[in-house]
Amino acid sequence: MFCPRCGQKLENAAPTTCGACGYALFVNARPTGSLIVYEDGRFLALKRAREPQAGLWETPGGFCDGWEEPAVAAVREGREELGVEVTLGDFVGMYVGSYAFQGELLPVLDCFYLATLDGARVTLDPDESSEMAWFALDEPPKLAFETMDKAVRDAALRLGTGTPGKR
Repeated sequence: MFCPRCGQKLENAAPTTCGACGYALFVNARPTGSLIVYEDGRFLALKRAREPQAGLWETPGGFCDGWEEPAVAAVREGREELGVEVTLGDFVGMYVGSYAFQGELLPVLDCFYLATLDGARVTLDPDESSEMAWFALDEPPKLAFETMDKAVRDAALRLGTGTPGKR
């Protein structure tokens, strides 16, 4: 590993300080904005079309851009992945998870929001998702990332359709 500021080889993995320029390097969780789109006790899941976890079900969402707030990222990701506008509802929670990318396991801070569709027809981005389905909030399939499993469980409890301790 090399210092991102001066290019000097680092003696230790992050967290560490560069011996040449003094730059302090940390491993920080990357924030995401994600949606639990719900309707009548069900939530919308998408089947991942790309790695990691291709072929598994997930909730719409993705990484925040630069200085973007998670709620703004969640709405943007909904628009990009579903082809419709969403109405953002209550904040469900933040969950620390991991994401495999370019040979690294990165820490993520997944921020989930309840959301509803604006009534338009969903048009999936084929680069992101191969299909969609509605599942009961209290009987979700195994989702692509553990943080999604936790968020859907917590959303079901919040909306009164879940059982404490289930899953």
